[in-house]
Amino acid sequence: MQNSRRGAVDPFIVMDVMEAARAAEAAGRSVIHMEVGQPGTPAPEGARRALAKALEEDALGYTVALGLPALRARIAKLYGEWYNVDLDPARVVVTPGSSGAFLLAFTGLFDAGDRVVLGKPGYPSYRQILRALDLEPVEIETKPENRLQPVPAELRDTAFDGLLVASPSNPTGTMLNKDAMEALVGLCADKGAAFISDEIYHGVEYEAKAVTALEVSDDVVVINSFSKYFSMTGWRAGWMVVPPGMVRQIERLAQNLFICAPHASQVTALAAMDCEEELQGNLAVYAANRKLMLEGLPKAGFDRIAPPDGAFYIYADVSHLTDDSRAFAAEILDGTGVAVTPGLDFDPARGAGTLRFSYARSTADIIEGLARLQTYMATRQQKP
Repeated sequence: MQNSRRGAVDPFIVMDVMEAARAAEAAGRSVIHMEVGQPGTPAPEGARRALAKALEEDALGYTVALGLPALRARIAKLYGEWYNVDLDPARVVVTPGSSGAFLLAFTGLFDAGDRVVLGKPGYPSYRQILRALDLEPVEIETKPENRLQPVPAELRDTAFDGLLVASPSNPTGTMLNKDAMEALVGLCADKGAAFISDEIYHGVEYEAKAVTALEVSDDVVVINSFSKYFSMTGWRAGWMVVPPGMVRQIERLAQNLFICAPHASQVTALAAMDCEEELQGNLAVYAANRKLMLEGLPKAGFDRIAPPDGAFYIYADVSHLTDDSRAFAAEILDGTGVAVTPGLDFDPARGAGTLRFSYARSTADIIEGLARLQTYMATRQQKP
């Protein structure tokens, strides 16, 4: 049989790095994982208990396509708690992870050939999903002086049908303040283009609260997930908030594409939202790790970094050290047992000179990883 053109998307390089790290561990090496954007902690204890109870009492069959009503209501309540936004639960759609939300958003908003603007560097699956749906990703090279976030001046002369932003961003951790968010939402309104806000790292912020696009407008699509702040990556539970007139369209798509998000994951997610003490404890670990990274990476020669306002990443310009970040990441893994991600995933051009370091694991791992990097890079720099 013949493969489709739509399926010819690029691989996700970080997955290759993870496999190399797994192989090194299988061979008996100690590996520090700074490559993957995944909390080292499980779903909150109270959430796991709630699921254990449900497993004894409930068949956990299909739910309605939009998600458990109690979970949708609790998500809506979160917007009041975090942002003082009064959100109608009817606008909340529970999805199989944020990936399911992107599929629903892209299919619900755009037709084949439509152009969707993305900032580079950015999460690679955005452009791959768009291509698989016969949509055209229009990648804008963001600038360090704009915190590697898109700005209206870069887009006014560009024809597009949608704009997707991420704040905090993967891989940089930089955020849009309210003025910047308002300017981009306003530009899309002027152009009659859709605005999609990826807010998956909300809750993982350090010096200022992230701004949700719902503080600016109701005519936006917001996507979030239980993967990061709620420490539920493998559970595949996410959500999206859509304008009222879009709910039925998304519901029909969800019914046919997914039937529903996993029932067990929805039960767990609902309980996780009330495990605030444990979640804040996780955040305190990320904050401590961030401080260690900001102090320790420059000592290893990685001193050209984007300001990490949120998420749990450091994005470093290493163009003074290499012009092949993939080979450099492999060298670091081989020489130190520290797995890092080459920037080529996030920016196919400039990414040859960048690396992403994740600090989502334990503080002990971060301390050990930094020590290994500092020792290795000091030795490397001394070589003729």
